[in-house]
Amino acid sequence: MWDEPYLETCCRSALHRLTLVGSTGRPPDLKDGPCLERLSGMGLAEVLPDGRYAITGSGTQRHAQEILRVS
Repeated sequence: MWDEPYLETCCRSALHRLTLVGSTGRPPDLKDGPCLERLSGMGLAEVLPDGRYAITGSGTQRHAQEILRVS
């Protein structure tokens, strides 16, 4: 995990919210829009055809390691 880019607290929260909404995704025009864009650039989220953000497999793995603290 130490060789991965650091996630600010706001981006960690945005990553967690992506897990909560599932495949529906999060709209880009919310307060966490900049974090969603950053997560997308890191490959932890993806932009769906309708513009919403959804978590990727890498995002799910990072969430488990960093937020849920699963080995």
